[in-house]
Amino acid sequence: MESTEVRLRPPRQLVSPKAIGYWTVRALAGWLIVAAAQVIWLINDGGDVSWHVGGLILTGVLGAAHVIVMPQWRFRVHRWEVTPEAVYTQSGWFDQERRIAPISRIQTVDSERGPVEQLFGLANVTVTTASAAGPLKIRGLDQETAERLVDRLTEGTAADRTDAT
Repeated sequence: MESTEVRLRPPRQLVSPKAIGYWTVRALAGWLIVAAAQVIWLINDGGDVSWHVGGLILTGVLGAAHVIVMPQWRFRVHRWEVTPEAVYTQSGWFDQERRIAPISRIQTVDSERGPVEQLFGLANVTVTTASAAGPLKIRGLDQETAERLVDRLTEGTAADRTDAT
């Protein structure tokens, strides 16, 4: 019997370009909450406002840098690929991770879409294996690609009756 060696390598498929907009909106919402809390504190604090204004300026600069840089960076890093032998993922932006799961180790395949992801037409696919490292997550796929991927992985795991445990 021929053995196919599966090696960790960079995946080839990019996530949907719509993920850039989604990540931008999520980041912007987070920074707006921080800025709003600072404004409320400024309004309710009767003391020196200069350090509040300094904090708001710093929040604006850091928030703008995060909102501009992070989505583009994540888009360049986030990748995925499925071969007949394995599922490959790469994710993160500062803390980057590459994962691989042999098809024979897949236990479940799930997809999910949050409300904001639905507005962007995006979905996530989670591939659960027996690994202690946890499931592989492919985030930022367009909905149609995610549906095809779930179908393909489900068919692939049903066809592969070997047990790689």
